[in-house]
Amino acid sequence: QVQLVESGGGLVQAGGSLRLSCAASGSVFSINAMGWYRQAPGKERELVAIRSNGGNISYAGSVKGRFTIPRDRVKNTVYLQMNSLKPEDTAVYYCNAVMMGDDYWGQGTQVTVSS
Repeated sequence: QVQLVESGGGLVQAGGSLRLSCAASGSVFSINAMGWYRQAPGKERELVAIRSNGGNISYAGSVKGRFTIPRDRVKNTVYLQMNSLKPEDTAVYYCNAVMMGDDYWGQGTQVTVSS
């Protein structure tokens, strides 16, 4: 089992930056990948960024060049650094961990970008 606790959401003006944090606990050594998804009102949940334990990183095309997904191995924490935010980035952001084929989710954190 893995538990994920997110923090760092909030309200920001367009062009601004936010950093989300996701701290993992439990069977962290069995995690294969961690990433971030988001879900805007009336839309399906979509992948934002994901990184594997092997260091492979993928970004959604809409955030490439603006978002990064750094990791602190000591703290078992993955971040989502969001720069040059746009109103269309407004959504609930969810941390995700994949372990042995199972998905684990955080509680979600709201990010609102005003124009």
